[in-house]
Amino acid sequence: MKTIVTIIFIIFLSFTAQAQNTINDVKVDTIEMSIVKEVTIKETSNQKMEVARLYKYKNSKIKKALNFITKANKPKMA
Repeated sequence: MKTIVTIIFIIFLSFTAQAQNTINDVKVDTIEMSIVKEVTIKETSNQKMEVARLYKYKNSKIKKALNFITKANKPKMA
């Protein structure tokens, strides 16, 4: 009985899905654009050079400031 009701329910759902009015005629407005053949490149002579600093020595001030250790990080004896 359960299988017959399930099959009838599936058939009913398939018929209702096919009976829906779907509109597939969607028109899209297209835009035509021309190709630009002239390309101008403007070079600027005021280019700024930025330099990243690398510290050669292990004990530099910045590396010491970045590698700080708090008291909570130290291991405790149990």
